[in-house]
Amino acid sequence: MIKSFFVLDFSYDVIDNIPVIFIWSIDKEGNRVVVLEKDFRPYFYAIPKDGSNLESLKNEIMKLGNLKSPILEVKDVDMKYYGNPLKALKITTQIPAYVRAYREEVSKLSGIKDVMEADIRFYMRYSIDSGIRPFYWFDAEVEDISLEKLRVSKAYLLKDVKKVYEDAFPELKIMAFDIEVYSKYGFPNPRKDPVILIGVWTDKGQEQFSAEDDDLKVLRNFSKFVVDYDPDIILGYNSNGFDWPYLLERAKMRNIKLDLGRRENSEPSQGTYGHYSVVGRLNVDLMGFASTVEEVKVKSLDNIADYLGVLPKNERVNLEWYEISSYWEDLKKRDLVKKYNLDDAKSTYLLKNVFIPFGEQLTVISGLPLDQLSMASVGYRVEWLLMREAFKYKELIPNRVEREYATYKGGLVIPPKPGIHENVYVLDFSSMYPSIMIKYNIGPDTLLKDNCEDCWVAPEVGHKFRKSPEGFYKRLLQELLNERREVKEKVKDIRDEYQRRMLDERQRALKVMANAFYGYMGWLGARWYSKEGAEAVTAWGRETISSASKIAIDEGFDVIYGDTDSIFVKGSGDAVALAKKISDLLALEIKIDKHYKKVFFTENKKRYAGITEEGKIDIVGFEAIRGDWCDLAKDIQKRVIEQILTSGVKDAVRLARDVVMRLRRKEFKIEELVIWKSLDKDINDYEVDAPHVAAAKKAIKAGYAVFSGGKIGYVVVKGSGKISDKAEPYFMVKDKNRIDIEYYIDKQIVPSVMRILDSFGVKEDEIKGGGVDITSFFRK
Repeated sequence: MIKSFFVLDFSYDVIDNIPVIFIWSIDKEGNRVVVLEKDFRPYFYAIPKDGSNLESLKNEIMKLGNLKSPILEVKDVDMKYYGNPLKALKITTQIPAYVRAYREEVSKLSGIKDVMEADIRFYMRYSIDSGIRPFYWFDAEVEDISLEKLRVSKAYLLKDVKKVYEDAFPELKIMAFDIEVYSKYGFPNPRKDPVILIGVWTDKGQEQFSAEDDDLKVLRNFSKFVVDYDPDIILGYNSNGFDWPYLLERAKMRNIKLDLGRRENSEPSQGTYGHYSVVGRLNVDLMGFASTVEEVKVKSLDNIADYLGVLPKNERVNLEWYEISSYWEDLKKRDLVKKYNLDDAKSTYLLKNVFIPFGEQLTVISGLPLDQLSMASVGYRVEWLLMREAFKYKELIPNRVEREYATYKGGLVIPPKPGIHENVYVLDFSSMYPSIMIKYNIGPDTLLKDNCEDCWVAPEVGHKFRKSPEGFYKRLLQELLNERREVKEKVKDIRDEYQRRMLDERQRALKVMANAFYGYMGWLGARWYSKEGAEAVTAWGRETISSASKIAIDEGFDVIYGDTDSIFVKGSGDAVALAKKISDLLALEIKIDKHYKKVFFTENKKRYAGITEEGKIDIVGFEAIRGDWCDLAKDIQKRVIEQILTSGVKDAVRLARDVVMRLRRKEFKIEELVIWKSLDKDINDYEVDAPHVAAAKKAIKAGYAVFSGGKIGYVVVKGSGKISDKAEPYFMVKDKNRIDIEYYIDKQIVPSVMRILDSFGVKEDEIKGGGVDITSFFRK
């Protein structure tokens, strides 16, 4: 019979010495099913040395086989490596785990130059070869089979794949969860500290499992709930970093299994990129997506949910992590902990609407399952797309190798003209680096190091790339950019809000993937690494920006700034006509990205702020959106910028002085002065006691849990010695009188606003209240 299946995820097992791939799916009727593939076998490639006798090598390799996993076949095949044709030996065995063992043995043979593609996970190898990929449908001839210990409606044996295609997603069942643990002293330890709460949120509302005295029931009830609700996606926030490892270790201590997968007796297990795999379900840690929200410095769940508006802080219970144990002990406050836990679960659930549609489209494009994709870097996402494309073109996938750190010259920056400018247009090259890669056929497989008569030669660096045939990168980038253009056109005619959202997420995912190709090429961990390619792209980019600037000047415009792929111009001419002329002359699309009523620059590159025709204020490069400053310093800097753009420098100075006076009058909240820093390694590995390290040690000594790899917040209090001696964990300081006010004025507030005001001739004394007449500094 022929049936249709929507793919969620893959797993595999060895049953009766046969590797079996489980394709976890949903059928057209909405049933959760699994399709079993029993005929696919693991393989890798060996590259013979020039002049080697292939038949002799085949015989030598066959002799390496053993009974547990015999070598089934050694076949010579025509492949390409970086675009160059070659002969390779495809070596097929029985059990996936033996691929790596055979790789080592084959590589030692005298006639073998290299072995390749031995490090690709078996089920992903199958996905690449078959074309069956996550969030795609496939039609296949299957037969019903009976398989015990599976939590699905039906199981099928795959006989023949008829078609793989995109279509509308079925409705996916999603649940979110969050845990609370009780730890009176120090970092929570699952060997002794119980799980007191597990909050769950689904489309049906909330559930909560509570431990008044014993957490064994909590663990069992949570597992039972997951099995009964049967979610396709399980959402957490930092669940890979904390919740799952804690629950697993705690279950082990209580002598039970955290059995909640779609195969019985299957616990979550740690897989690639640090994610935890739940068999038959997609475990998605949303913190992986939240890491891209640059505007939020401390990416806690409550901060992210508040910033994105899914659950504002004023609509939920807010507790500090160090308060949970004491609140739990107090029966009058225990309900607050329960509500806090459910609010976290609800926040996680609601964040699905922000992150999951985009993640789904990235999965469709890259082929990387959503749970892995949420934790994988952009480089790995690009690489899986490249690996899938490589298979289509019989291009061997390079091995991953360690490389020494290498740098190269980046994009061109035209120095800014400091001061305030009005009526400024930002002309931005559309997907500049991908377009350059397409225009000049740049890629690791088109790079030529010998003499050539028909090549593109990169300016400054001199790297050469053949003009034809088209390279691996060019073909794929053209597909991505063409599809994006088609999607953007299509979305204009769509009225259905859901469809519009999906298409918009698709075009955004296509843009992100295409723009990542240049960075991937220069990433030291890339399989298809090419420093020459990355250097050539930036060299052509510099030439492009320089040429665009010259055209603008020739057309009577003043270029006040340029950076990598855009130029800022002002003048009385027609900016639309200018953009068209640049596009025509350079054969690269450039368009008006923004029109600022007013914009100001300091003398530093990549640092400006502007207000658009619509009244939106953009701030780039200042501490208002980056840097380790307290909230008060960031807030006043942002407000000073806004004041300059809306009412002028005098009002901005007045505003800054008011904040200094407010500090001296102690009209502040301690939370406004917290300075956050990351603890990138174990506290004992720090050789120097930086302020945040000193604060972390004080917190640990006082019995508080401090998370390695997380952030520590501290304030600076009065006292003698270095700043490190005066840094205290913010939650241990309750009295405002302890705060070192002058430190915050001298090292936080004044420096943050002087980054802007210094360009207008303002002096520090004017901010601190030195009594200088400031009017002489302002001229129109």
